[in-house]
Amino acid sequence: MSLRPALLVEADGGSRGNPGVAGYGALVKDARTGELLAERALPLGTASNNVAEYSGLVAGLEAVLDLGLATDAAVEVRMDSKLVVEQMCGRWKIKHEDMRRLALQARALVDRIQTAGGSVRFTWIPRERNGAADALSNVAMDGRTVHRDLARERAGSDGPGTAEETPAAAGPGTGQVFGDARVPLTDVFVSDETVPTLEGQTRLVLVRHGVTDFTQGHRLDGRGGADPALNATGLAQARAAAVAVRRLLDRSDPGRVTVVSSSLRRARQTGQVVADHLGVAREEDADWDEQGFGSWDGRAMPDLVRDSAADLARLRHDLDFAPPGGETRRELDRRVGAALGRAISRGGTVVVATHRGVLMSVLGRLLGIDHSRAWSVATAPTSLTAVEVWADGGVQVEFVNDTHHLYDPAFAEDLAQLEAQVRILDSSLEGPPA
Repeated sequence: MSLRPALLVEADGGSRGNPGVAGYGALVKDARTGELLAERALPLGTASNNVAEYSGLVAGLEAVLDLGLATDAAVEVRMDSKLVVEQMCGRWKIKHEDMRRLALQARALVDRIQTAGGSVRFTWIPRERNGAADALSNVAMDGRTVHRDLARERAGSDGPGTAEETPAAAGPGTGQVFGDARVPLTDVFVSDETVPTLEGQTRLVLVRHGVTDFTQGHRLDGRGGADPALNATGLAQARAAAVAVRRLLDRSDPGRVTVVSSSLRRARQTGQVVADHLGVAREEDADWDEQGFGSWDGRAMPDLVRDSAADLARLRHDLDFAPPGGETRRELDRRVGAALGRAISRGGTVVVATHRGVLMSVLGRLLGIDHSRAWSVATAPTSLTAVEVWADGGVQVEFVNDTHHLYDPAFAEDLAQLEAQVRILDSSLEGPPA
């Protein structure tokens, strides 16, 4: 009788500043032989230590599934984060929004492993026993990406599991640059899409909207749904983001500044606060809207994980899956590609207030990340992500998920001035109550 496969996942994450430059590391081993099967490391831009720890956990569980080893496997996850281990075991509550989102991702991956007949248990270990994962997380914080599937390498695979390590060069922004070379603009758009005509250099500053009651309740809220407004916390976040955008622009020559938002209320409000602070008009482009979730709109993620785990997995991995009455990821990508092309063609600085699904679509294009892996990139509410498009057609991501404005006390004076200046959003912007 053959032994049940036994796998060991070791994961870690770190943040130099907390929040600061962050990254995660994860690896998968054969628990019986100690043979290394996979390694992962990825820079996260600006994030907290706990978000980095959770991101490492998600990457480790994904690696088990990527390798096709989940069937009947006994998986042990070892981490030196007592917080993550206790929360994943259900003994401690999860209060931080980004951590809740990542914990849901991790639990969905655990469900997939269990559906394949496997099991997952979590073990806390002292930091000194987590050296390999810690080393990988430091590689990530140094700006390098590692994606190695050694099991496939040893099997002679030429597929996506071959060894890959990409150094990141320091860039002009406040965050971490992914990759050591610019991507040609022609690689960002698929063959039947129109490559934008450049009128000079363009800088895109992508701002995720502030929180709503739906965001804080972990409810899906897409195009065609309830369309809630920002709550008090979300408005405060939007004002902090406006100050951060202004400071970012003040450090360079921004050229002509344009502010665009999606047509959904929370993004319109966020964009309006930013536009008011910059002294420009806000424009609207519905192609920047969040993915449509159809009958899933308004449902809480824990309920969907419980009731529709298989379909949630399809939403993540299948470009052509749509919730009932909703939109496929392929449809989302097509309209976001059109909006991205229009923004790039404008030249100068284009600030876009938009949504998490849209940000994943854009980053997937720019970084060559598979649809299913783009979910691993953190993009917190009112985080800033910046992209440079040079006149010669070179494209580079400056930084991702910059949220320092939500924590930095140095913003207090600017925020106080903004609070005194920002106009109350009129009823035509807020619309009827959701």
